[in-house]
Amino acid sequence: MCFSTVFDIVKNKADQLGHTEKEMYASLKNEKVNKKDILAYKESGVIPTDERVLNGILNYLDMSKTELELTLGRVPEGFEDVFLKNTKEIAKLLEKRKEAKKEEQNTVPAIAPYYSSDLGKLYKGDCLELFKQVPNESVDTVFADPPFNLDKEYDEGVNDKNTFSGYLNWYYKWINECIRVLKPGGSLFIYNIPKWNTYLSEYLNRRMNFRNWITVDMKFGLPIQKRLYPANYSLLYYVKGDKPKTFNVQRVPLQTCPHCGREIKDYGGYKSKMNPNGVTLSDVWSDIYPVRHNSSKNRKFNELSVKLLDRVISMSTNEGEVVLDPFGGSGTTFAVSELLGRKWIGFELGNCEIIKDRLENKGRDKKLFKKVYEEKNKLFPDKVKELRKKNGLWTDDDFRSDNEKVLNGNTKENKHDQISLNLK
Repeated sequence: MCFSTVFDIVKNKADQLGHTEKEMYASLKNEKVNKKDILAYKESGVIPTDERVLNGILNYLDMSKTELELTLGRVPEGFEDVFLKNTKEIAKLLEKRKEAKKEEQNTVPAIAPYYSSDLGKLYKGDCLELFKQVPNESVDTVFADPPFNLDKEYDEGVNDKNTFSGYLNWYYKWINECIRVLKPGGSLFIYNIPKWNTYLSEYLNRRMNFRNWITVDMKFGLPIQKRLYPANYSLLYYVKGDKPKTFNVQRVPLQTCPHCGREIKDYGGYKSKMNPNGVTLSDVWSDIYPVRHNSSKNRKFNELSVKLLDRVISMSTNEGEVVLDPFGGSGTTFAVSELLGRKWIGFELGNCEIIKDRLENKGRDKKLFKKVYEEKNKLFPDKVKELRKKNGLWTDDDFRSDNEKVLNGNTKENKHDQISLNLK
């Protein structure tokens, strides 16, 4: 791949090394190259004539001047005659290399899935190797919940302790694979702590289209001295291309007091204009709770809720489309995909037997799913509506005729409510 400027080549090298811009400039400074020295070549395609700057850049890139010129897509100085006299040989060499690379891509040894269903396949192993099984632009949505590099306990073989740059370098590699396998307009969701997602969003902003930084409110009540109490995870939402090819509006109930049923926010004269399917989902999700109780947990390690994955998958895909999760964990993504009628591809380096058992015994997930759909796409869930009527409070029924109530119950946004009827 050719780059237009020396700065572009240096920045690409920094990405390969997992360096942030700050780390990149610090490394260049060690080579006696200042920030202003390299920025002088951000717009210009020339090679530095200052020996100090040139040698420092070459040391950081670990290449010769000739290699740098070739990377810039130009014939190195002094080699013009050699190139002109050997164009046929050079062309043959390039074509041969191109064919060899193409053949290499087409001969990736097939890996048998650990588990298969009518809708999906689960593979056991390293995601960077397993991604090779997935064709270009074949996936509609990728959801990733990787280890957070906090040295937490996971299944044997799963590493959650790496250096700062090593973790980011690993991260960038599998993100590139996610981008490769996504269809144009496909969606990428990455769940992590804000610390890491700040670096990841900077990397993704140069490769995909930013949609939302979703804050997932998660209060644990743990005391922490001399710092702000961290009470959220972040969910990055990007698309491949200008806009998502699939986006289904998600709605949530109007917030009410659990004791009296009164709305927490006063909507004043707008009550009659409220959508009976609920309030449009914002980028702050305060209704996702940690999976802690044994009745809803499938393993002793961290596990994501069915509600979170239902929201992501319902929003970004339609029935029959493909969801990929490179870090299967307890299998929540695959369980929800099965219940929503989505095709899926899953990777997991740790214990896959837990996932297999979960997918073969869906009873627990069906119960959890039914609870999710008791509140989804409803302005007032049935229990809240009964409480409000009992206390003489308004409901959306007060502003609609009987015919409108029937029509509202069959809107496109409300169609997924019918799923709960099939979860017996």
